[in-house]
Amino acid sequence: MRHSSLLPYWLAVLAQLTPGLASPVDQQHVDHKKHHPIPKGGHGAVASESSICSKIGIDLIAKGGSAADAMVGTTLCVGVIGMYHSGIGGGGFMLVRDRRGHYETINYRETAPAAAFQDMYAGNENGSVFGGLAVGVPGELKGLDHLHRKYGRLPWKDVVLPAVHVARDGFNVTEDLVRYMASATANGNTFLTDDPLWAQDFAPNGKLLELGEIITRKRYANTLEKIAHQGIDVFYKGELAKSMIDLIQSTNGTMTLEDLAGYNVDVQRALNVTYDKFRLFSTDAPSSGAITTSILKTLWQYGRKDLPDVNLTTQRFVEATKFAYGARLQFGDPVYTTNTTDLETYLLQDSTARDIRSRILDDRTQEVEAYNPLSLYMPESHGTSHIVTSDASGLTVSSTTTINLLFGAQIITPETGIILNNEMDDFSQPGKNNSFGYAPSPANFIAAGKRPLSSISPLIVEHACNGTLYFATGAAGGSRIITATTQVAWNILAYGTSLHDAIAHPRLHHQLLPDTLSVENGYDAGVVASLQAKGHEVAWIAPGQSSAQGLMRHWDGRFEAVGETRQVNSAGYTV
Repeated sequence: MRHSSLLPYWLAVLAQLTPGLASPVDQQHVDHKKHHPIPKGGHGAVASESSICSKIGIDLIAKGGSAADAMVGTTLCVGVIGMYHSGIGGGGFMLVRDRRGHYETINYRETAPAAAFQDMYAGNENGSVFGGLAVGVPGELKGLDHLHRKYGRLPWKDVVLPAVHVARDGFNVTEDLVRYMASATANGNTFLTDDPLWAQDFAPNGKLLELGEIITRKRYANTLEKIAHQGIDVFYKGELAKSMIDLIQSTNGTMTLEDLAGYNVDVQRALNVTYDKFRLFSTDAPSSGAITTSILKTLWQYGRKDLPDVNLTTQRFVEATKFAYGARLQFGDPVYTTNTTDLETYLLQDSTARDIRSRILDDRTQEVEAYNPLSLYMPESHGTSHIVTSDASGLTVSSTTTINLLFGAQIITPETGIILNNEMDDFSQPGKNNSFGYAPSPANFIAAGKRPLSSISPLIVEHACNGTLYFATGAAGGSRIITATTQVAWNILAYGTSLHDAIAHPRLHHQLLPDTLSVENGYDAGVVASLQAKGHEVAWIAPGQSSAQGLMRHWDGRFEAVGETRQVNSAGYTV
């Protein structure tokens, strides 16, 4: 089922718009907090939210593996340790640069089951959040398998087994896990302690594990071990498939064995734009790569002359993100919307970037209707994890994986320990206006086999002069992914900031709805005051609501890798 083309409407929107771009940050106020010199190696680099998982990835490269092998090993490990937002019960998007400088997008986003339909949650609002009806067909293993078959060097079992050992032998409970267990069980939702299927991992002694204690996931270890030795068919067609479908159907879901067996990744071209002397690549819809790259492309229309005026360039940056989020409201799965690919093409044209720049107001912000004349909204997206890997050949992978809300649909398969996603909640639902009275976007309505819109925006940047790798980055944090990724890239491209400082710099975020500018504590107060004077409603927030990872290759061929400075346990390693 296809929606009628929305392109003319979006062009009309643009005609009314005053879109803006902005220069992200005041580099004179970067928090140069003390950090150890970053080791650099020439064989490869890995960065993720977990030092344990980054170590697995870099060890695989050291053993002769490729960046693809490192991505598989690191991703599966993150699914063990960061199970509250990632795992083989979920999906995501991957951007790959091969050793020849060719790019592809691997869309391993979850799909709606065959029995899904547009109004399936009418009268059942929580059905898209909890239980079997919330689960989309998982794609992570299909994505990793595709990557490994095409680009891997080591045997499949060798890249999967390290995660098995982490799950079986255990790992220390992290600050993040403590925080997310507390969030998930707030308001009396005590499933982690009261449900024996969850408690055996998270509360084996009757109460939630505490910081530093050892947590094991033995069922999940056994599951990964089967996948290591038998391949992914055991998940999509074998005994693991049956256990998942039994659980889903017993908790009100409609997914079938045929849905699992029929899942395929969608491999497409990568989007690209030029920024000064660099080429920027990202993933296509239903990810938000076009939104991130369009912001940066429009920013380049200003050149460099105004960069010293941080108040001005930050205003442009904020306005740019607001118009970009407004454009995103027309996006959906291009297989089901006839206009999305045309919209992406249009959004990334030079003439569009110039037009957007011409509509930015430097002295004030505008009413929401200026950015969103159709009064549409998209549901908020949620937890994710980003990983970047690269090797000496130039093969580079930037990938984001997710099960959506904390602990997904909050159902776990009894025999396998797989936590299932609630990605169906990322679709828009007819008649379900948001709290501001805005209507849901038809481009993102549910249809059988459709993939919901995502904020995921992995990015790889190369030198235009010779096509060599410059840096790769991406972010986690739901709807904040776009602004986090854009700010890291903008810090480097516009200001020549080091990778570490580009990631460490305080961030701001505006997604149009709600019409509030979120600013991390530590952001330059003078810049924020100038934004308030231009009419922005500001809310100060604690750091850590988005997390970025990055790697960079220097002219001498050596790599640098940096984990998110806001995450205590993140790490980037090189070899």
